[in-house]
Amino acid sequence: MNQALQQAPRSKVRWLVAGLMWSAIAINYIDRTVLSAAAPHLQAEFHLSAMEMGIVMSAFFWSYALLQLPAGMLADRFGQKIVLGASVFWWSLATAVTGLATGFKSLVLLRVMLGIGEAGAYPSNAGIATRWFPRKERATVAGIFDSGSKLGGAVALPLIAWLLATFDWKVTFAITGVLGLIWCVVWVLVFRDSPADHKRVNAAELAHIRDGEAVSRNDSTGAAAAVPWHRLFAHRNIWAMCIGFFMINYNSYFFITWLPTYLVKERGMSLMEMGFMASLPLILSMIVEVFAGWASDRVYASGKLSLTATRKLFLVVGLVMASSIGLAAFATSPLVAVALLCVAKSGTTVAASQVWALPGDVAPGNMVSRVAGIQNTVSNMGGVVGPIVTGAIVGATGSFIPALLFSSGLIVIAILNYLFLLGKVEPIQFNQVPVEARNRDERNVDVSA
Repeated sequence: MNQALQQAPRSKVRWLVAGLMWSAIAINYIDRTVLSAAAPHLQAEFHLSAMEMGIVMSAFFWSYALLQLPAGMLADRFGQKIVLGASVFWWSLATAVTGLATGFKSLVLLRVMLGIGEAGAYPSNAGIATRWFPRKERATVAGIFDSGSKLGGAVALPLIAWLLATFDWKVTFAITGVLGLIWCVVWVLVFRDSPADHKRVNAAELAHIRDGEAVSRNDSTGAAAAVPWHRLFAHRNIWAMCIGFFMINYNSYFFITWLPTYLVKERGMSLMEMGFMASLPLILSMIVEVFAGWASDRVYASGKLSLTATRKLFLVVGLVMASSIGLAAFATSPLVAVALLCVAKSGTTVAASQVWALPGDVAPGNMVSRVAGIQNTVSNMGGVVGPIVTGAIVGATGSFIPALLFSSGLIVIAILNYLFLLGKVEPIQFNQVPVEARNRDERNVDVSA
């Protein structure tokens, strides 16, 4: 790198890209949350039972969880611009036309369609982070784009409640759907799969993005991409990433499913108090997540800790914070309980800033979105199972205390998982073999664990 290139001021297009990634996730969560706020209106209009409404709400996860890996494979194969753009367009259209639903069956179908579209968001963002950001900035951008989910969750309910009061549920779905369609126009005009193809990215920023080993991995479409995706499971780090994120998501979904009920029934809050208190953990955790990503990148860039030590440090610190959910069970004051829950939720996001950087750290070649898809498939099983198990424990015991302690116990398992199962954080290496041999006998592909 010559002196003139080092001294030239860098353009900052990558942070514009980060903003688009963040807004896609924020819209993602607004669109998946609108049904919860509109549920009473839908139940009344279509005469839905509580069980039918529950099926409608869960239908989203049927397609969303199952299509994470296929979405990641498509993003790696055809590029994140096409896949993320098509995903946002698809789910926004599904949201906008929900107002045309005529009953239970059509609502289930439209929620499944929403899940199909939203499945492409996180795997695509993980791939974009690797293409557009050097390793020393990936936790920052991971914290930025994932924080959009907290803003979407915190802002969605009051925003949608206002729309429902001002218009009706049909118009509300249409308005929230249009947000994503507007995003798609900006995305097509601004984003390019490779920063080298973007006219506003200068040589200094491109050199910064491609710092060190990133250049070969960002543009790699070689032998690693030809290795079947299931071979990734031969590596311990893939298992550690999936197990850990499952435990984190199990806890995270408590805050967007059972927390309102907990605050009203267990802590005796009014609906107005609950609305404010339930939003605090989400708002605070959004800020903490961005800071945690930035801080971990600064630690790694300083050279004081290796990438492995940096990732494990912030994962463990975040999960120790997350274990506060167990302490909240015994808090005598509702305010102390909420404060502990704020610490717990913030802890899950400290860990999440590292979780979403890991696919870019460990994926071989052009397989980042695939690795992210695998990780997110398993993690969303935690989102599916968590609310059900919490409900079963509360129903059986009549108290949230055992449920919160169980959640805290899973966090302890997650800590041990990241400390001991997660190995050295580095790209998974596949031995190259001739294409003819690979086609003749797939067993000739050797995976280094």
